[in-house]
Amino acid sequence: MRCMVMVRATASSEAGVMPSEALIAEMGAFNEELAKAGVLLAGEGLKPSAHGARVHFSGRQRTVMDGPFPQTRELIAGFWLLQVRSLDEAIEWMKRCPNPFDGESEVEIRPLLELEDFGAALTPELRAREEQLRSELSSSQQNV
Repeated sequence: MRCMVMVRATASSEAGVMPSEALIAEMGAFNEELAKAGVLLAGEGLKPSAHGARVHFSGRQRTVMDGPFPQTRELIAGFWLLQVRSLDEAIEWMKRCPNPFDGESEVEIRPLLELEDFGAALTPELRAREEQLRSELSSSQQNV
């Protein structure tokens, strides 16, 4: 199963405060451990929401809102994408993670929807298109 682990933003991460050298080293070691175990698919930190935008959908209308965004505790400061056997395994990995920030921090772990989860709505034609797209993406990433 694939899981997205989202690091919740803090006031300091939204202010653009960069992690200390010690935390960067700890996170690097943790990421290396994830990679050596074969569970790390991707992982990155995100710039503060002031550098981002949101697109709001209302029917066919699109409205763009530039950051920063309110409610810091609802924002994401970084993520890992993991390939694990179970949610319990993802939880065990994250319990070993260095605290992403000084003081209080939180990560949220959510399983990704897999093709099987869509049931009958994913027709054989749509499944074939999705599998073709994933194959093309995989090939293009190997060429980078």
